[in-house]
Amino acid sequence: MTRILGIDPGSQRTGVGIIDIEAGGQVRHVYHAPLVLLGADDFPQRLRRLLDGLAEVIETWRPQEVAIEKVFMARNPDSALKLGQARGAAMCAVVLRDLPIHEYAAKEIKLAVVGKGGAEKQQVQHMVGIMLNLHGKLQADAADALAVAITHAHVRATAQRLGVDARQAWSRK
Repeated sequence: MTRILGIDPGSQRTGVGIIDIEAGGQVRHVYHAPLVLLGADDFPQRLRRLLDGLAEVIETWRPQEVAIEKVFMARNPDSALKLGQARGAAMCAVVLRDLPIHEYAAKEIKLAVVGKGGAEKQQVQHMVGIMLNLHGKLQADAADALAVAITHAHVRATAQRLGVDARQAWSRK
């Protein structure tokens, strides 16, 4: 069994989702939640909340691999910079614990979970719920984090079948 932590970085809320991949390839839901960063005194303190929150998730749930969503270019440069800083803080929390990290673009995640790269957020939430047999409405950031973890599980399984590294299985080069 392999435990995967998915991270959907954000400067206000960062989604975390954990799944287990069993030997036969079955995906099982373990945990999901948003790390709420709002309420901190300033932006550096939000990043501190993010680091501390991820440290606690990693310590509690002990994932073996981590997948994170890549930053997309937002229309607002300030928002894009803050998102990039939050993503960097999340990556630091992971690499400081010597965990392997895999990166996926939003279109790749939507393609892996829904079947089309231009899927709407609600479609991703719906498919994550179906794939993990979760009932009720999923919080958006946590659902996105679970989608990142599911994407990595699919890429990982394909890589194993092909006998290549997970990064090579998804690469178009």
